[in-house]
Amino acid sequence: MSEPQDCLFCKIIAGEIPSTKVYEDDTTYAFKDINPKAKVHVLIVPRRHYANVAELAKADPAELAHIAEVAQSIADKEFHGAYRLIFNTGLDAGQTVFHVHAHVLTGEKLDE
Repeated sequence: MSEPQDCLFCKIIAGEIPSTKVYEDDTTYAFKDINPKAKVHVLIVPRRHYANVAELAKADPAELAHIAEVAQSIADKEFHGAYRLIFNTGLDAGQTVFHVHAHVLTGEKLDE
């Protein structure tokens, strides 16, 4: 899968745009959201570009499972394991960057 030249998250992963790294490995990068919706708000992205979670699930289900594992690890470290994991898919669902990303919200008790 090719990476669009104008993809914000591809540029963050490449180090072209600064971010506050929380986690990285060969396939995955996680960083703090610049507009947090919880005490801890981390975005987890695959290094390979996929437009949304459905595309990722079809092409690389192991990476999708790995993202869930990374989310759990962040929540274990930041807030006794409790967390909310959100994927926005499509403009009408609130997706603003079309590189799949999981929002991990934790660090405090969350309202429903």
